[in-house]
Amino acid sequence: MRVLGVDPGLRNMGWGIIEVSGSRIVHVANGICHSSGEDLAMRLLSLYHQMTDVVSNWAPDTAAVEQTFVNKDAVATLKLGQARAVALLVPAQAGLPVAEYAPNKVKKTVVGVGHADKQQIDHMVRLQLPGVEIKGADAADALAIALCHAHYARSSDRFSQAIAEAVA
Repeated sequence: MRVLGVDPGLRNMGWGIIEVSGSRIVHVANGICHSSGEDLAMRLLSLYHQMTDVVSNWAPDTAAVEQTFVNKDAVATLKLGQARAVALLVPAQAGLPVAEYAPNKVKKTVVGVGHADKQQIDHMVRLQLPGVEIKGADAADALAIALCHAHYARSSDRFSQAIAEAVA
């Protein structure tokens, strides 16, 4: 299973792809999509095209996107939500199932504590994906989201298998 993790952002949208085979997880690729300029529509379009290229080039089987938290600046939250829509739309448009995870759930799964900082996330991603060259903090967050999804997808698969065996 090839997992795409996305850390949505309007200026920088991190992405990371891992390959999961049983209990083995390996790094495939990671990067950051950058948008620039003042025109919101063009920035969103730029992110859309870049993420479409990522999905096309790396052919993930599933995707996971970090949920947006509400902060004090309503305008910034709204803009982040629009960037997040791109992060959800692109894999959905490619026919991929898309999961969503709260930031604290990702941190707790990857680091062990729900309020980990960026350095702790980066460190734990590097431990779980030996030899990885991370393109930046947003890419590290995206890889953490992919790792979180891999963990919960495996748990879900085991649960489904147990139910199927119990019914049979």
